[in-house]
Order: sequence, then C-alpha cells, then structure tokens
Amino acid sequence: MIAREVGVSVPTVSKVLNGRTDVAPATRARVEEVLARHQYRKPTARSLTRSGRLIELVIHEADTIWAMELIKGVERVAGPARIGVVLSELGGSHRPRQEWIDDVMARRPLGVVFVLSELDGRQREQLASRGIPYVVVDTQGEIPRGVHTVGSNNWNGGLIATRHLIALGHRRIGVVAGPRDILCSRARVDGYRSAHDEAGIQLDPAIARWGNFRSEAGYEHGGALLDLPERPTAIFAGSDLQALGVVRAAQERGLRIPEDLSLVGYDNLPITEWLNPPLTTVTQPLQEMAGLATRLVLELAQGETPSSTHVELGTELVVRGSTGPVPAA
Repeated sequence: MIAREVGVSVPTVSKVLNGRTDVAPATRARVEEVLARHQYRKPTARSLTRSGRLIELVIHEADTIWAMELIKGVERVAGPARIGVVLSELGGSHRPRQEWIDDVMARRPLGVVFVLSELDGRQREQLASRGIPYVVVDTQGEIPRGVHTVGSNNWNGGLIATRHLIALGHRRIGVVAGPRDILCSRARVDGYRSAHDEAGIQLDPAIARWGNFRSEAGYEHGGALLDLPERPTAIFAGSDLQALGVVRAAQERGLRIPEDLSLVGYDNLPITEWLNPPLTTVTQPLQEMAGLATRLVLELAQGETPSSTHVELGTELVVRGSTGPVPAA
C-alpha cells in the first residue's frame, strides 16, 4: 500500500525503512511523509540476543573528564550485557546533523542515549519509524511530551551550594554559570538566587556571569569577577571544570583559597579531592545517570514500558577545604 501510494517499488520502501542510504533524498522524503501519515512504525520489541547489539551514545563534547564519567556509566551497563557502544561527539553542538541520523538508521542500534543534546521533530519521527528508542540525559532544553529523560536536581544543587557559603558569612557571592540556553545551567543559577532570596540578601547582577562548563570559561569569567573593584569573597562555579579555571585566575592574582576566596564547584569529579585544597562541590551522580539511561533504553528496546518518563536523581554537597569563613575586613 505504501509503495503504491508513493509511486515507488516495494524494495525502495524497504530501503527507507531500514535506513539504507542509496535512496534519493526527494524519494526518501515522500516515503517518510506517507509512513508518518499512516502512523507506520517498525515493531519496537527487539530481542537483545539478535545481531547488531549496539547502543549509540551521543554527547555534545567528549574531550573532558566530565564526559568520561558519563561514558563509564554507559559502559558499566552495556559491557556486562555484551552490548557495544558507538560514541558520537557533536563538536559542541546540541543537535546531530542529518548525516548522523542516516548513519544510525543504517546501523539499527538497540537505542540511543543523548547527553545535553536533542532531536528536531523530523529526526524524532525518523528514529520512531525504525523502532529505535532513545533517552536524554541532562536535557538541553524543554523536552517534548513522551520523551524519556534522566537528570538530577540542579536547582537543589545551586541552592545548597549557596546556602553553604551564606552560612559561612559570605554576602558577596559570585557565580560563574554554564550557558544561559541550557536548562540545567539555568536551574543551578535559579537555586543560587533562591538561597539569596531566603536569606534576604540583595543580588548584584555584576557578579553573575554566563559562559560554558569548561575550564577556560572559569578562568575568563572568574578573573573578571576577581578584578572588580569590590570583588566577591566567594564564587559558586557551575561545574568543577569551571572551578579549576577560577583557581588558576585566583592564583595569578595572589589570592589564597579559602583564606581570601571561597570556592564551590559542581559535579564532584574524581579530580576534585586531589586539588590543593580539595574542592567543595555538589555531587551530581553522572555515572548513575548514564547507567540508568542505558537501562531505560534497553527496556524500551524490548518493548517494556518504564514506570516513569522523567527520572530526577538527588544532589548533595560535599564540603572540603576550598570553603571557609568570610575574610576579616
């Protein structure tokens, strides 16, 4: 029926359904349109004993120790199940190119785990038409209804980090945040603001900076905060990598941590306890998040229905040596 309506051969429809690349783009688009109109879907229950035992892991940047924690989390679930992992790095982008979609449909993985990245509507339809489920870890933005996600309580993370600094007597607390257009980054800053509100402390917009989650941003924006005429006595960094950059900026200005500047990071990466002083940070269970997303993908691949569409794990503050009382005037 599909082939007759589109005006192509049955083998051509089969090629589109199976992700083959030897179909003209215009023909593929016509077939996809008719498949969507008829709500045609490949069967979603797929045996984990079949060939093609792969999971795709798609991450916006893979060259950091933060990304390595997520990769380990996926491997810890996929490895014992003898399922291979294909890693795709998006070069900082939060949406894969169409070429990636074409390749993944040809590979026919069991499912896909996206980290800080998402699909547009057409790309979602293409994966659904092949029965390829996916789960998003640490969502980049608002997620369409029905998409499974795994994250952590970023708002609470920002709240407890800032409460800790306020309890130590700090009243001028700077923040070096991640990208403004990333949901988890905004949530951490919202928690930072809420801690100020509940303590009745007026926020100074001049000591809130948006950047990215890398060390270079921490160095740049942390340095800018420390060069202010009235610099902050404490800084909350949106990631441990940013905190490393702030440490370097402080050292170059002859500032001691925590005697002159208290510092809180975010993620609790393994390296943080080996710094001098060890870094106070918010634990975000990255390996657990990635492992849970992988298990959800495998459940969906077998046709199971997970008990929840959205899973949010807790965050905790780990107090170490990088925070202390506000310096004496």
